[in-house]
Amino acid sequence: MKITSSEFVISNTDYTKCPDPDKPEYAFIGRSNVGKSSLINMLTEKNKLAKTSGKPGKTQLINHFLINKTWFLVDLPGYGWAQVSKEMKEQWNRMTKNYLAQRENLYNVFVLIDSRIPPQKIDIEFLNWLGEHKVPFSIVFTKADKPNNSKIQSNVASFKAELSKSWEELPPTFITSSAQKVGRKELLEYVGQINESI
Repeated sequence: MKITSSEFVISNTDYTKCPDPDKPEYAFIGRSNVGKSSLINMLTEKNKLAKTSGKPGKTQLINHFLINKTWFLVDLPGYGWAQVSKEMKEQWNRMTKNYLAQRENLYNVFVLIDSRIPPQKIDIEFLNWLGEHKVPFSIVFTKADKPNNSKIQSNVASFKAELSKSWEELPPTFITSSAQKVGRKELLEYVGQINESI
């Protein structure tokens, strides 16, 4: 798939206020500081489409971007250690999970995992929550600037092994690097395949 147009549509705090569910939707989410905004900008080839920041917690709303006039890319708030109040974290958590569980035209959630670190409990718990609520998802390992690095390969293998403890079949996985544009073609082809099957 080739992206010919990408434009911001709307930000909000409630899935019921999202655009009409008449187009397929693909959401991106991950722990704070996992490189989500950089990945979105790499996929769309627009450096400032999603706001990047060195400070975790930059994304605070459900952000819709219309791609090729035919499908939505959705940038969701990260989970984890953003330096915000407990009340704000709970608000983000409630807003995000309501969207994920209730949005009828959500065809896939790309869950971003930092390939440079060992498996984290918070990521495993989130993936299990998606499974319990029958939300389709894929795993995107980020920041693999040197994908053949033994540490990265070991971390990816460890994560899959950890996930296998509670999953009979693992979801699709992708290795990416926003800096090196690794994985862009594979991710977009996957979205294109789903769109064609709808």
